[in-house]
Amino acid sequence: MSIIDTFSLKDKVALVTGGAGLYGRQIVTAVAEAGAETFIAARNLDALEKVAVEHRARGERVTALQYDQGDEDSIRALRDEIVKRSGRIDVLVNSAVTRPMHNGWDDDAARFDESMHVNATGLFMITRACGEVMIKQGSGSIVNIGSMMGVVGVEHHNYDGTDIHGFYPDYFFHKGGMINFTRFCASYFGRYQVRVNCVSPGGFFNNQAPRFVKQYSERTQLGRLANDTDLMGIIVFLASDASGYITGANIPVDGGYTAK
Repeated sequence: MSIIDTFSLKDKVALVTGGAGLYGRQIVTAVAEAGAETFIAARNLDALEKVAVEHRARGERVTALQYDQGDEDSIRALRDEIVKRSGRIDVLVNSAVTRPMHNGWDDDAARFDESMHVNATGLFMITRACGEVMIKQGSGSIVNIGSMMGVVGVEHHNYDGTDIHGFYPDYFFHKGGMINFTRFCASYFGRYQVRVNCVSPGGFFNNQAPRFVKQYSERTQLGRLANDTDLMGIIVFLASDASGYITGANIPVDGGYTAK
């Protein structure tokens, strides 16, 4: 097999959760273009179906399915439906996230609990459910989508002179926990030849206030926020056989933000 062929996802079955978000869309594009039969799943089926239709128009195999990350029965039903249709799950990309804490530090504790149930407990439940399939196969790759906010604290200067802030305690909590959960899962699944890694992206350009864009960009080594293709390469690499000896890693994709 040539080195280029090791990056192919042809004949593999992938599940991407949260496939309609800012990062989710490019993750779906990466996996589908690399050749995988791709399932995308979230609560909002209408939004997912629009993404799936775009890919099917290009001849890619993308199917939208609905599930609730906070409900274990829903998670297991999703897993079973994919196995029923395709016989296996080779790749799981945990990209789904809910952001219920809109007021940050001063928000109601019930919103923190809601976030933890979906983003932490839900991550555990879907990883366990799909991991059971991968264990039986004796192979698989799980890619968790973290954040550089799981690695460092808030940089106040990024938000000076803007009406936005970065003080979301739930997000920092579960994204930081995701990184060590990745290491735990790498330890647990390694004996079954199932790999687990984490990607921690930096800020994504989404027409934010110009002052924020300038201040944040100056904090990175590459002088900009992430764009709509910056995650694609690392996703294909970690999902494919090209990274066959990598597990338990957290890889920042942040333009050098956390390198300073």
